[in-house]
Amino acid sequence: MADRPERDDGSRDSTDSRSHLLVSPPLSPHTPRNTDMEHNPENGEEESRRGGGRVDYARMVRRIDAHVLPLLFLTYMFNFMDKTILSSASVFGLREDNHLVKDQYAWVSSVFYFGYLVATYPATRLVARLPVAKYLGANTLFWGTVVALTAASRGFAPLLALRFLLGVAEASVSPALVFVTSTWYTRDEIPSRTGVWFAGNSVGGIVSSLLAYGLGHVHEHLAPWRWMFIVLGAGTFLLGLLLLAFLPDSIATARFLSPRERKAATDRVVVAGLGATDYPAWKWSQMRECAQDPKTWLIAATALLCQIPNGGTQNFANIVITSFGFDALESTLINIPYSVLSIAAIAGTGWAAGRFHSMNCILIALVVLPPIIGSALISHRAALPHRVSLLGYFLLATGPAALPLLLSLVQSNFRGVTKKMSMTALLFVAYCAGNIAGPQLFVAAEAPTYDTAFRAILISYSLVVGLALGLRIYLDSVNRRRQKTEGVLGSASASSAVIGGKIVDAHDPAGGVRLAPEDYEDVTDWNTFGFRYRL
Repeated sequence: MADRPERDDGSRDSTDSRSHLLVSPPLSPHTPRNTDMEHNPENGEEESRRGGGRVDYARMVRRIDAHVLPLLFLTYMFNFMDKTILSSASVFGLREDNHLVKDQYAWVSSVFYFGYLVATYPATRLVARLPVAKYLGANTLFWGTVVALTAASRGFAPLLALRFLLGVAEASVSPALVFVTSTWYTRDEIPSRTGVWFAGNSVGGIVSSLLAYGLGHVHEHLAPWRWMFIVLGAGTFLLGLLLLAFLPDSIATARFLSPRERKAATDRVVVAGLGATDYPAWKWSQMRECAQDPKTWLIAATALLCQIPNGGTQNFANIVITSFGFDALESTLINIPYSVLSIAAIAGTGWAAGRFHSMNCILIALVVLPPIIGSALISHRAALPHRVSLLGYFLLATGPAALPLLLSLVQSNFRGVTKKMSMTALLFVAYCAGNIAGPQLFVAAEAPTYDTAFRAILISYSLVVGLALGLRIYLDSVNRRRQKTEGVLGSASASSAVIGGKIVDAHDPAGGVRLAPEDYEDVTDWNTFGFRYRL
């Protein structure tokens, strides 16, 4: 076996009692494994390591992708459509039929995030404590009902109440998807899988635009905007039934995997992921550690500044587009290329963040550069042709890619279920605060140019660049300090991880490793020996 880096105490074979992550050069294909690297027969896994009984990890991951990712993608797609259809509805009679005046539409936009804010912390705790699929499915049934009932609104007060309840319902969605992703996938896989389901946002933008365009031609019996909420509410309710029927609560209950594969899937996230997540106790010590961790607040501040632009542009997009000289129907179609650009940015940066361990923070800075240029163009629209302002609007499309990159940092860099879910809750508190503030910057008296709003977008994204680069410098300094203190290189991914001094194959993470009971314990990144942060 290849030599391993030495610990400070000079012992090659010593291990840390908290966890056993070290880094070592990979085994040569011709290097025989020692017999003590095989699973203990007492664990019932000896047969899975021999001959035809060996688990095909690539095939197993493909099966996980096929059964889990489509449901997460659909959930996030409806999550986006149901909260942002308000923008399309606003130009098809919603404001007039509900007698909205002055800044009341801005408050209807913002109140969704007040509901989200109120529900975020309890929702995050429930996600970690309850069977996640059943909880998410039941919550989606409630959420779909609220969307459908919005079609019956006939005034400011009922519309405000329904949007608040929608925020309460959707507060569970993102924490649940973060939890599911970190349950099933390794640190190398999390960014690309997060990018896949988060792209549901942008695909939802395309679907909702086409839906709004089609229903915008319907003028019989009900106004077009009412049909939009009825159709999306029914679709969301059906999605809830699908989640209850097909999404597993955990790896242990996944019927599409064999018992051997379920054991292997659990072992690989213990070795190369963020540890087991099966119904852990809520640990207040981990919550305190999260509050004391500087990266917590750097990520939260970055999320806040990313969402100030998002909150306004999501709800005022169609109003702004009509000010460029397009009618209501055309404004819905113009959002389609915008959504395509967002899909490309989200999927591309998700792949890059998974492929390159030190690119995440740099990618956050890069994706907000086009929106900085775009907001600058729109804020000077009085002196520019409409086509240049429209180009500025399309440049805003890459901005939404910053949030899934932040989510990937949380999932990959926070170990310990309570610590990770506490960080998730804080991130979405910042998400709510930004989305509450964003619409208020679109002052009704400044319509349709909204000069204040686009100047605020420019400033917010400029600050994101500085915070993202600052976060990268901080994480790199922590990695260097831990490497010096521990005396080993450590690992920021599945590749070259070592448990108990035994090399792990990146393509077979749990293969040939005898896991001890303590390896399944719920410990944080601060207390995991050899843990290195993705940059």
